[in-house]
Amino acid sequence: MCYILVAMAKICPITKKGSKVAGKYSNRVRATKFNPSGMKRKQPNLQKKRIFVPELNRAITLTLSTQGIKTIAKNGAYKTLKEAGVI
Repeated sequence: MCYILVAMAKICPITKKGSKVAGKYSNRVRATKFNPSGMKRKQPNLQKKRIFVPELNRAITLTLSTQGIKTIAKNGAYKTLKEAGVI
């Protein structure tokens, strides 16, 4: 039995980071060229990673944010994925 998780697009299962709407231009640009374009959708930095979990003796493929990858490196794969509800 192989654990391969196909996550929802553009959401990290560990940090729950998704897209958000933010301003497109800084105030300095608005002051010099008054053509405000309003808001723009910003996407998180997601990477597709294959993580080996020694406790399960299996590899899991996930789409994670870079912050989620750092969390796994710090706390360990099994503990982090268990807390997130992935395993």
